[in-house]
Amino acid sequence: MSIRTIHVLGSPVLREVSTAVGQVDNAIRQLVEDLFDTMRADDGVGLAANQVGIARRVAVVEVSDEPSVVLIDPMIVEREGKVRGEEGCLSIPDIFGDVDRAERVVVETTTLEGERIRVEASDLRARVIQHEIDHLDGVLFIDHLSPMKRRMLMKKWKKSRKGKTGYFKVVSPVPAKG
Repeated sequence: MSIRTIHVLGSPVLREVSTAVGQVDNAIRQLVEDLFDTMRADDGVGLAANQVGIARRVAVVEVSDEPSVVLIDPMIVEREGKVRGEEGCLSIPDIFGDVDRAERVVVETTTLEGERIRVEASDLRARVIQHEIDHLDGVLFIDHLSPMKRRMLMKKWKKSRKGKTGYFKVVSPVPAKG
């Protein structure tokens, strides 16, 4: 288990457009494993590589009752419907806002074995996939909010960060239930 530090709002890597992976190697496989470990330890449903300081097109999604999704060089090839729902982000803790997203998406992605496949998703799983692909493009969920709502949330964010320095959040392993 390898849990990485999460970059929070203000870290420049969150605004970078991530570079393509191309060939999947052991370093990318390890990154995927670390992303899952970090996401689970912080009780998330998705995590992109730039959130742990690596501007590569890699993300993971894990919504309960559905298979996990590994996104390597993902590209949304179909969108259908529109639905508004609340979103948060491990890189902007305790800040939430309603975002419009496609209700259903089909994404083309590369597997850990290097094969290009298509994954269909709807509802929460589709929302999380779109959120994570936004991260890979340097876009945060707050960018989808109205200017007034964004200002209000940024004020709350700055207040929550008072006295804190740096743009990192250390994640601790989830204690074993028992």
